[in-house]
Amino acid sequence: MLEEYGDDVVALNGALARRLAGEPLQYVFGHWPFRELDLDLDERVLIPRPETEELVDVAKKELAASEYAVEPLMLDLGCGSGAIGFSLLTELSSRGVHARLVALDASSEALDVAKQNARKHALHAVSFVVSDWFVTLDDSFRGRFDLIVSNPPYVSEDEFASLEPVVHCEPRRALVARDARGAGGFADVELIIRDARDWLAPSGVLVLEHGAAQRSVVLDACERAGYDEYHDVNDLAGHARILVARR
Repeated sequence: MLEEYGDDVVALNGALARRLAGEPLQYVFGHWPFRELDLDLDERVLIPRPETEELVDVAKKELAASEYAVEPLMLDLGCGSGAIGFSLLTELSSRGVHARLVALDASSEALDVAKQNARKHALHAVSFVVSDWFVTLDDSFRGRFDLIVSNPPYVSEDEFASLEPVVHCEPRRALVARDARGAGGFADVELIIRDARDWLAPSGVLVLEHGAAQRSVVLDACERAGYDEYHDVNDLAGHARILVARR
């Protein structure tokens, strides 16, 4: 009887073996839902978390409160699978807002996954850039983004060592950052806050996910960078999580 399902049984056994070996379920399945999208995922990209779904809500709210262009220009820094930027493109389009997106990542392998997801969901208003944050982003974009969104690495080395083993299957570079300003895992968050202002259009907004213990250094970094308005938002669990900073 089982011979009729030979290939399926082999696939199921292979998936079970991968899961028992500690591989995340999302990678075993090869895809996972994020808001309205079904995203292809593998070990080249971070698995999107529920807090990042909240980041999308905050970004949409900030765009709605802005006098942004009919076609807002957005930058997804460290885009990974494309979860944040592609969700924004899709959900804004359903409201009649035809945004354009630059999806940027330092990993060309991660961008391959993002491109795959863009094709899967027929998203055409997106361009892809390989860059270590803003380093090789074309200078013609300076001062033009209506929205910059990012879920950068913000876990310290010590925190990473204490996380569940399954997390160690994800790309370490997407999770772990150097310490800075006396705060664990703060280096990339600080760099983005410092440099993003120059890439924002007048009244453009930065929406940035960060560590729960980083609120004070995040707000201090905004002060030093010269943002006109900034505040921090708690996630649904009550933890400091999302910075909103406007040029």
